[in-house]
Amino acid sequence: MKRILLPAGGAVLATGLLAAGLAGSANAAPDWAYDTMAKDAPSAVEVAKYWLYVNDKTNRLAQAEPYTWERKATPKLNVGGGYTPDGKPGTVKPTGEEKKAAAKVKNINLPKTIGKVFFVDSKGEDKWCSATSIQSTYRNLVATAGHCVYDDKANASVMDNWVFVPGYYQGKTPYGIFVGKTAYTHYDFANYEDYDRDYAFVTVYNGVQVGGGKKSQVTAKEFAEFKGAKYVDEKTITEAEYKTGVEKYGQDGPFKSKLVDPKVETVAKPADAHQHGKEYATTGRNGIKLVGSEVVKSVYDAAPNNLDNNSKAWWLSEKISISLEEYNTLKAAKSEGKFLGELLEVKDKNGNAVSWSKQQFFVAKWVKSTAQTKYWVESYFIVEDFIKDTGKLGDNVGGQGFTWNQKPQQTVFVFGYPADAHPDGNKAYTGVTPKWTYGKTTGKSYVQAATKVEEHIGLKSSFTPGADGGPWLAQYSNAKRLGYVNGVTSLFGDQDSNGRYDLITTPYFDGETAAIYKKAAAVWSGSIVK
Repeated sequence: MKRILLPAGGAVLATGLLAAGLAGSANAAPDWAYDTMAKDAPSAVEVAKYWLYVNDKTNRLAQAEPYTWERKATPKLNVGGGYTPDGKPGTVKPTGEEKKAAAKVKNINLPKTIGKVFFVDSKGEDKWCSATSIQSTYRNLVATAGHCVYDDKANASVMDNWVFVPGYYQGKTPYGIFVGKTAYTHYDFANYEDYDRDYAFVTVYNGVQVGGGKKSQVTAKEFAEFKGAKYVDEKTITEAEYKTGVEKYGQDGPFKSKLVDPKVETVAKPADAHQHGKEYATTGRNGIKLVGSEVVKSVYDAAPNNLDNNSKAWWLSEKISISLEEYNTLKAAKSEGKFLGELLEVKDKNGNAVSWSKQQFFVAKWVKSTAQTKYWVESYFIVEDFIKDTGKLGDNVGGQGFTWNQKPQQTVFVFGYPADAHPDGNKAYTGVTPKWTYGKTTGKSYVQAATKVEEHIGLKSSFTPGADGGPWLAQYSNAKRLGYVNGVTSLFGDQDSNGRYDLITTPYFDGETAAIYKKAAAVWSGSIVK
């Protein structure tokens, strides 16, 4: 257990903290902190509408981006000592258990409890992290990373318009949208940005879904001024109709145009291909670009080297080092015919695999792009809306259990929505669907001075930011889709310095973590719908 001590006789500056609880004697440093998010039902309704109402048919949830708070080139995390439990281990059982499956399931069943938390950061940008529903007295609690709740760039104040969407997929809210009411975290994280305490527990109001009733067509000005549900219909028109409409209504009227995806066609190799080959293969030249089309190795080997169409694209077909997790994923994909490349592994003298790589094969293709313009006219509609209560979070999706002061080298399953690129620019994940990774946690802790980390637990994984805040579940039951939260993803490390993330870490969950969780788990929130 680590404690950040206050200077003797020194004053403590308030940093958006509304209240703190004292542990032990009156002179002891406080362990927990809480902040109000949406203070009442009307405030919570406005938060829900913020995410579900915008000026077109796509809501803000689908437009938000992953919250990549950290530096792109994460420094190597140093190995420290072991973990320091501050008492006996403990557990709180999960809720919402499903019936046990009759047969073993080969694939991992994703838990219904996981989803995304959405918020507005200090820059005013719509962002998201990963999170999970967790067991609580009133079935209304979410567990995630502290940096997905508290903005360390804005004096550690809570994020604006904070909501949780379990089962999130492409803007859909299958169980409703759950607005944050109160955030609980460790005092050392809220005040000192100590990432050894990078976790938070947030009580949420009952879920809501927003729907539309009567719709009315309005002018563009009326549409812009209306604050409720609204949408735009688009009708494709010809260039001549567009010009006529612009002459009548002006450039700011409902007649619109824009460049769209160009028409792409295969062409013959240009005469100056060898002279300007590098330019053709990067930015293109005279509207023509040299790209690659993936093939199997035998087709690649039989292809010529003359830069014609269907010749070897050797610059795209190099061997690339990968992690064991990616190797196993691609091996499964190859068995299903979904991966055309080759997988390689290097073994030591004892026959143990020590490194893995992949090689894909491409043949050249010369393509020419021709610009295309889309023309359309817009019609504007407003909708008299309604809001519906979907019930408590735990009643909808259940809640994971909670455990603390556990021994190291536990097998855990980690879930989340990885989305950001690796430091070298490779983008292995999209963030559209939840992913999982698993293994035994490290026997030693990880240390990083920049974030005051002294005792993080590590797990080998190629997860990237976007998975921040996702749960680490011990004793995970694939049949029940439930386990015990024993951590949340906090940091991402590149331990072999090859430009790829290969490590994720979590704060160690000890008795102080349990005390904060229990405090949050006993708080009621209620409905925001009259």
